[in-house]
Amino acid sequence: MMNLDSTVTVAVKKFGAEREQLLPVLQYVVSKEKWLSEDTLAEVARVFDMSAAEVYGVASFYSFLDTEARGEYVIRVCRTISCDMSGKEAIMEALQKTLRISVGETSSDRKFTLLETNCIGWCAEGPAMLVNDEAYTNLTPEKVVEVLQGYMNRT
Repeated sequence: MMNLDSTVTVAVKKFGAEREQLLPVLQYVVSKEKWLSEDTLAEVARVFDMSAAEVYGVASFYSFLDTEARGEYVIRVCRTISCDMSGKEAIMEALQKTLRISVGETSSDRKFTLLETNCIGWCAEGPAMLVNDEAYTNLTPEKVVEVLQGYMNRT
């Protein structure tokens, strides 16, 4: 039985429970809860009359549908060839050194998660990254450190 106040319930009311609405529902839940927990995936599966494995398969296919808890600020660095050729490796080194985490990890204070992702649509201005939904382009190691300091100083 669905919790009447759950984010899934709100999403289903907004988009419907037909199979073609699965992705919008999952996206909505992530926009509100920041990730898809096992309980959430099971609730979605029940509502959509699908197996939990099917729902997890869809969720895990898309890099922006997180199936793990992430930090407050999720940094996604574009890993396409154009960003790679524009200096992505130096950007990754600056991020990892400044944050003291590797790709796929979350800082111990749960403030930052560092990920790589496929194209984010800024190929002409690479290397590029997203911090949550904010795009940063034409990155240099110095610019990355400056951007991170801005997020580190937020309360």
